Amino acid sequence: MSAPPSPPSPPRGTHRRTPAASPAGSSPTSRTRHIAALDGLRGVAVLGVLLFHAGCFAGGFLGVDLFFVLSGFLITGLLLKEARATRETAGRIRLAAFWGRRARRLSPALIVMVAGTLLLTWACGGGPVRRQALKDAPWVVANLANWHFIADQAGYWQASATQVFSHLWSIAVEEQFYLVWPLFLVLLVRGGGNSERAERRVAAVAAAGAALSLGLMLVLRDPVDSTRVYEGTDTRAFSLLLGSLAATTPVARLLGRLGDRMLGRCALILGCALAVYWFTADGQKTPGLFQGGLFLHALTAALLIACLAHAPRGPLGRALAAPPLRGLGVLSYSLYLWHWPVYVLLSEDRLGLTGWCRTAVLLAVSLAAAWLSKVLVEDPVRFRAGWAHGRTGAAAFLAALLALTALWILLPWPELGAGSVDLTQLTAADSR
Repeated sequence: MSAPPSPPSPPRGTHRRTPAASPAGSSPTSRTRHIAALDGLRGVAVLGVLLFHAGCFAGGFLGVDLFFVLSGFLITGLLLKEARATRETAGRIRLAAFWGRRARRLSPALIVMVAGTLLLTWACGGGPVRRQALKDAPWVVANLANWHFIADQAGYWQASATQVFSHLWSIAVEEQFYLVWPLFLVLLVRGGGNSERAERRVAAVAAAGAALSLGLMLVLRDPVDSTRVYEGTDTRAFSLLLGSLAATTPVARLLGRLGDRMLGRCALILGCALAVYWFTADGQKTPGLFQGGLFLHALTAALLIACLAHAPRGPLGRALAAPPLRGLGVLSYSLYLWHWPVYVLLSEDRLGLTGWCRTAVLLAVSLAAAWLSKVLVEDPVRFRAGWAHGRTGAAAFLAALLALTALWILLPWPELGAGSVDLTQLTAADSR
């Protein structure tokens, strides 16, 4: 992760229900405009990742998987909502508009983070850090970082302290999903008339795709290095697709029969099950993680999200809607982008701190960077910049990419001599 997602945020606003005349069992995305509990769930996910990367919570890596499921649920829900609203005109989904919204949501913060990190590594990092950052940056911007790390045999679980962009593999997985999955949806919902039939097709394809992705993970699993199956888009797609499945009307109708009270109880049970798994997991050493464990985790998360979408006022929904968790959820994307470069550059040697004291400093600096990114970059482009749309938006995006390319070209590549060998590449700690 991711990622996030970090994953993308749903439209801002307060929680609203449609009039009571809305049909029972309708899709959760048609019943609610904004679900505060899902913001809180994003907050839990990013907090787990931050603590995992700080070496304080061995199961926190599962926050990335939770991000994937949330992203699949929210994005598919928004696209299906658009198809339902236009079913009289053959269920039209405007792909260009969708991709434009994704670009405005994700690209500005990513470009600024990459540029800022390159400058910070040039000013503060050693030779290996600078060189690795320059090597990885083009793949990050192209949203192919995960395949680059796989080809480079940069093991995820033994990631070197020179890789300031190693966490962006999950952002690449999500971006690739955002590019491909909407194309399938356009084909599956095409044709006017009965939208439920179209959504049954979507549900069937999402379920089949998730099963295929699980099969690929089982076949391609390497007992020595799990990076291929952990970072591969094909082997992690099941998390996004299970989230997509949970956003369809067939699943919504099944859950709608249980009633809000029962769904609230189910959400609490599912949330407790996830918590137990998180607290007993131990990175890649988790028993059965790549033999169905991650799939079961994603399936549980998808059911939890669907229950929260239907019954957000249950016990767990109210707890997740608490302001601190919601605040973390709102910041989750920029927080995910910035936290790992902060962790790498503020090393134990540089800070002179270890343990929870260093973790507290890292969290504070990461939160400050994320808040500045949201206030100065993300929100202005998303909500107040009229020029960010249409041709001017495309021109601005191209100009930003050209500026980033110029920075990448101008920064000098350090020459690594015998005295600057990156020993962490030879003996990497299992810190991630």
